[in-house]
Amino acid sequence: LRPWFERFGDQQPQLINMYGITETTVHVTYRPVSLEDLAGDAASPIGEPIPDLSWYLLDADLNPVPKGAIGELYVGQAGLARGYLKRADLTATRFVPDPFSARGERLYRTGDLARYRQDGIVEYVGRIDHQVKIRGFRIELGEIEARLAQQAAVR
Repeated sequence: LRPWFERFGDQQPQLINMYGITETTVHVTYRPVSLEDLAGDAASPIGEPIPDLSWYLLDADLNPVPKGAIGELYVGQAGLARGYLKRADLTATRFVPDPFSARGERLYRTGDLARYRQDGIVEYVGRIDHQVKIRGFRIELGEIEARLAQQAAVR
């Protein structure tokens, strides 16, 4: 970000960080980025949910985590996909009942880890698994590791 701000400043054009996942209507959060973001030690402040979505930072028992604690990011409401086409098993593990809804809504388990900073900003901190993305394609590092381990020339 530093070269961007050195060239353009942080007002015009304004740089926007949008966190998104395929299982929603592409974007989940919106946050204007400023020079202040360079001053802190934040990994990646991701903003606030766009109007047709909600989010929660939850522990393994689906309880909200306190400020400063790391939790998994769950997303819900109208912008959420119905599930995975012809993958009922995967849909059942990733799209879970929303414990905060009386209307039978669902939440999507993103696999992304985040925390509320003391100033209330949500900061992305990593993945719950070893998945990475390259040009938008999900790569499971465990699958690569398993294939490499099958090769006689690899120890």
